[in-house]
Amino acid sequence: MSFNVGASSFNPGAFEFVPGAFGAPAAAPEVPAAPAQPVKESWEDQPEEKAPAAEAEAKVSELSLGSGEAEEKVDEEALKAELKKMKDEGLLEEDEEAEILSGAAAAKSAKTVTKQVVDSSTLKRHLNIVFIGHVDAGKSTISGHIMYLTGMVDERTMEKYEREAKAKHRESWKFAWCMDTTDEERSRGKTQECGRGCFATEAKNYTILDAPGHKNFVPHMIGGASQADVAVLVISVRKGEFEAGFDRAGQTREHAVLAKTAGVKMLIVGINKMDDASVALEGGVWDEERYNEVKGYLESYLKQTGFNLKTEVHFMPISGFTGWNIKNRVDPKICPWYNGPSLLEFLDNLQPQQRFFDLPLRFPVADKYKEMGTCVMGKLEAGTIKVGESLVVLPNKTPVVVETIFVDHKDGQLELTEALPGDNIKMKLKGVEEESLRLGYVICRKENMCRPCKWFDATVQILDYPTIICPGYSCVLHIHSAIEECTFYKLVAILDRKTRQVKAKDPKFCKVGDSVVVRIRMHRPVCVERYKDFSQMGRFMLRDQGNTIGVGIINELKYPEDKKKEDGKGDAAA
Repeated sequence: MSFNVGASSFNPGAFEFVPGAFGAPAAAPEVPAAPAQPVKESWEDQPEEKAPAAEAEAKVSELSLGSGEAEEKVDEEALKAELKKMKDEGLLEEDEEAEILSGAAAAKSAKTVTKQVVDSSTLKRHLNIVFIGHVDAGKSTISGHIMYLTGMVDERTMEKYEREAKAKHRESWKFAWCMDTTDEERSRGKTQECGRGCFATEAKNYTILDAPGHKNFVPHMIGGASQADVAVLVISVRKGEFEAGFDRAGQTREHAVLAKTAGVKMLIVGINKMDDASVALEGGVWDEERYNEVKGYLESYLKQTGFNLKTEVHFMPISGFTGWNIKNRVDPKICPWYNGPSLLEFLDNLQPQQRFFDLPLRFPVADKYKEMGTCVMGKLEAGTIKVGESLVVLPNKTPVVVETIFVDHKDGQLELTEALPGDNIKMKLKGVEEESLRLGYVICRKENMCRPCKWFDATVQILDYPTIICPGYSCVLHIHSAIEECTFYKLVAILDRKTRQVKAKDPKFCKVGDSVVVRIRMHRPVCVERYKDFSQMGRFMLRDQGNTIGVGIINELKYPEDKKKEDGKGDAAA
């Protein structure tokens, strides 16, 4: 008689086996193999056939449901017993035990929740907001406080953030941690990537984008601003902080210019930290004189930037930490000189943004990731998208099929049947790998594709450069969500800034302050449009060595291959 030395040890506390308690799943019925179909390389829509094997798997899962429920019950009892043991040994606090059990219950309920598919036309109007401004102005604190005041962050979670922030002697960062989720962001107190969240009021649904304020992360700020309808420029009124942000080395000026160039139609200037001890008056009253001083500086600069102060800019005092004037209006005892709306009131009363239903489909890819398939994120700039549609990813002309469309909502992710212009959505695509996509790729319909381009003529305003710029100069171009290198191939003309007429043809160089017509060559094809045809994909920013050197708009797209074809036809006719 031989022994199996590799067998597991005897466990006297194991569950007693009872025949029939854990019913084995019935065997899956044999399924005949489907006949092979020839693969067709075509743009045409190919209807999907439901595989018989999927039906068999569904039947098996139904038969084994009783077994799964019994196993879940055993797991729950074992978890409670283990937690009780740890609590008796002093390894677990009472609130930690409750938190673990609530998390397990939430995970269990999440398994049984079915996805809710809704018609997008039944949802409230949608608005995309980006918070911009100099580093440490309070952008993440205001964003997180909005999430808390609108119920997107519960009281228990906020208490947890408060304890963790207090342990690091950073009590004032508790609201910022709602948006800054990585350990590095929380330890340094600086947003590095564009945070994303959503909330809802009685009037609208909102997507909130928390842009980084540090100079090193301006590309992430541009990506957030390109998806926004409204920008909130957060200004720290604290003495010394405003001056540092508004200085040429600060980010207040640059963010205002970038927001305007990215297509933001409405700018809300939130003058923050009015409750700070360096500016508050006796009794905590907000200082009107300091508010007007800061407002005066900003009005002058925003007017130069191109904003209409009467229709496109609104100023308001706020306190991101105390929450005054974010959801509820500020107490007249604290701020007797301001009687305007709060931030959320103003956003709810804004007129709806223009939506491009009648233009061809244009969906620039702002982000991508893998989650049971290839998923892309971004703002639908024009046209509509329906589930099951066959589309094309440009510039590599990859045919894809839209499997599902999601939108962030206060009740979680909602699955849509159709996405409308202006929606900030996530899509799961079939037919393309995540590795083959790049930020800035554009999804279109095959009937009306956006033709990729490497050459175009543009009008560029030179904002900041230490020396002169000559033909052959290279920099980085940001347009919608694309980031690509480009070269000034030729300087065509310099324009008069007031009359916009040609002042000099074929200049040898240009400098700061010049408005110049440039022929630009991209290092790889990009999907762009002429500004007069579709402004969202026809304006761009130029950056070099961490500075924004210029902004511009596309006048004409150039295709050298078309000219060669025309020349070839002319030679043949001759």
